[in-house]
Amino acid sequence: MASLKEIKGRINSVNGTLKITSAMKMVASSKLHKVQGVIANMIPYEQEMHRILYRLLSDSSAPSCTEYVSSRPVKRVAVVAVASNTALCGAFNANAIRHFRETVDEYFQAGLSKEDIDVYAIGKKMSDAAERDGFNLKGDFGRLADRHVYADVSAFAKILIDSWLNREVDRIELVYNHYSSSASQSPVRETYLPFRNPSDEAQRKDGEEGQSYMNDYIIEPDAASVLKELLPKVLVLKIYTMLLDANAAEHAARTMAMQEATDNGNQLLQDLTLQFNKQRQQSITDELLDIVSGSLA
Repeated sequence: MASLKEIKGRINSVNGTLKITSAMKMVASSKLHKVQGVIANMIPYEQEMHRILYRLLSDSSAPSCTEYVSSRPVKRVAVVAVASNTALCGAFNANAIRHFRETVDEYFQAGLSKEDIDVYAIGKKMSDAAERDGFNLKGDFGRLADRHVYADVSAFAKILIDSWLNREVDRIELVYNHYSSSASQSPVRETYLPFRNPSDEAQRKDGEEGQSYMNDYIIEPDAASVLKELLPKVLVLKIYTMLLDANAAEHAARTMAMQEATDNGNQLLQDLTLQFNKQRQQSITDELLDIVSGSLA
């Protein structure tokens, strides 16, 4: 049985840990609130812009941009996989890494090898996992997991777009955790290029309404000019939105993890305090019995 001194030392240790987890929870919660408003407005805007451009690209009047929507036989693929630079965020990194491995496993089954898969790992945890698995890492992009500077995101998107246009890869996929709610971060896999609609539902809707929808557009001066101006911006916006989304999911996961750690710490503190009081009471009782026994003798 532990001595009173040892139990008191554990109580002090738990109190110190509780201060850390509480502080980390407040910091993560503050960061989450900052990014929530941006995400709530950014994602619907990006998705609608994506759908509009897809319809324009699918129109026969814009043949100069068909390379963005044309599918190719997949002989080489690029995977943009996002995790975090730090730990203490629950299962966030483990889920992202597992989803990345499931994605590349599908390409292995299709006949591709590790040499045929270019990995753009964003976040130190993802970079370390991909490197351990023996993949071809295409640079260090860890800064994009925390700092979402538009110029840096634009430069990264240009690397991806150039690799597609130069036919260095035949498909580019995005793998990340989507912020569904504060308690839920769902893994997402999206095709970045060739250019597609954001969801199957949108694709079905386009199939039903596509031509009538196209007839409602008034395009000035012409579709090719509009696409030339908007397409690069929308492709950059997609990467920017994805990084914000993954970052919000990370903060939400860390908030929940630190909340659970704080709750567990409080429960452990109660148990230790109860144990300390019981053992202290037992020690006092034993001393009283010794005194009574001595006086009777």
